[in-house]
Amino acid sequence: MTSVIPCASSSSEMNEFLEAHPDTQFVDLLISDMNGVVRGKRIERASLHKVYEKGINLPASLFALDINGSTVESTGLGLDIGDADRICHPIPGTLSDEPWQKRPTAQLLMTMHELDGQPFFADPREVLRQVVSKFDELGLDICAAFELEFYLIDQDNLNGRPQPPRSPISGKRPQSTQVYLIDDLDEYADCLQDMLEAAKEQGIPADAIVKESAPAQFEVNLHHVADPLKACDYAILLKRLIKNIAYDHEMDTTFMAKPYPGQAGNGLHVHISLLDKKTGKNIFANEDPLQSDALRHAIGGVLETMPASMAFLCPNINSYRRFGAQFYVPNAPSWGLDNRTVALRVPTDSSENVRIEHRVAGADANPYLMLATILAGIHHGLTNKVEPGEPIEGNSYEQLEQSLPNNLRDALRALDDSEVLNQYISPDYIDIFVACKESELAEFEVSISDLEYNWYLHTV
Repeated sequence: MTSVIPCASSSSEMNEFLEAHPDTQFVDLLISDMNGVVRGKRIERASLHKVYEKGINLPASLFALDINGSTVESTGLGLDIGDADRICHPIPGTLSDEPWQKRPTAQLLMTMHELDGQPFFADPREVLRQVVSKFDELGLDICAAFELEFYLIDQDNLNGRPQPPRSPISGKRPQSTQVYLIDDLDEYADCLQDMLEAAKEQGIPADAIVKESAPAQFEVNLHHVADPLKACDYAILLKRLIKNIAYDHEMDTTFMAKPYPGQAGNGLHVHISLLDKKTGKNIFANEDPLQSDALRHAIGGVLETMPASMAFLCPNINSYRRFGAQFYVPNAPSWGLDNRTVALRVPTDSSENVRIEHRVAGADANPYLMLATILAGIHHGLTNKVEPGEPIEGNSYEQLEQSLPNNLRDALRALDDSEVLNQYISPDYIDIFVACKESELAEFEVSISDLEYNWYLHTV
């Protein structure tokens, strides 16, 4: 795979867009950091041609930011290198309108490069690209589709905590679970429909919104694409779109893994299949999925690397509060046919569309890093013919003990020590990721919670 560099086709894309959107005044230049948080610059329309010709400068430390946007100096990407700039170039196909803006504004997704044009190793998109290139060597294309869960929440918190928004129709706050309830979709229909229409306007293939299993919780399904980088681009841009459309409807959103105690968390599932480059056929396809060597070996590799992958799948302290049998979040490496209690579900609705549904990650995961570590496991399984063991039938929570890391510190240790993942993801990048997350852990652990004051202030 080649890096993204300025080219004639990209400039043509820019000219066609500006001609079709003569009222555009500003363009937001966006890049996703380690946490999947979108950062960047806003420029005037007249400056866009310079971006396509020369790129824009942003500091390398953008990829050494913690969740609060502070540079973690132990990464070596801050003051140690003089907080030096790298150059960011447009990602073709991502220039689109921002329909929620009052002043006509466009957006363009960027990726970071070294000054000599080589991709910058600490850009999560580049981390994924490096793993994807290994499938090119096998003559395989990757087809991926994300399912993203989120909560609509009130713009006003209740004592610093989130609460469901009042229904625009009834004025009431939802309280019950009511999974798949159409009436709940009706309660927020205008907001949800605007999300789908805005996605269509931006070329994001969001084809359905489903009511999920908690008050004002919903899931957006993205259609599969045979380009894993683009699939992640769509997921990043969709989160931004959802937040802004909800705000236009005087609501807020959260993709926090576990915003409410006692309610389901927000997950990020991904469906993956592999296509033969020459024939375009799904190599997992089989009337009996158990007889597909490629499928079994891919599953075997993902299961083997899953414990070490947890820091990318569940990258925040809050991520680990989401797990529990009652919330359909698997806590052990497991797989099964059409079984939603396992970590890797193989849907059996069509022999031609056999795929792996990975069900572990939270909506707070960075899609690029999440997919990179899953694909690393798949490649490892295919090339080493890793067998996954027998599929689980029935309730996996009653058959398997919790064995995946259940806190961020243990997950970081498992990632740091993984010989397999260090072969697919640059050890230098893993060092940066671990340094940022250990910095967040250190800050969290010196804080004193309200519960501690309630328990101990007048008791001990």
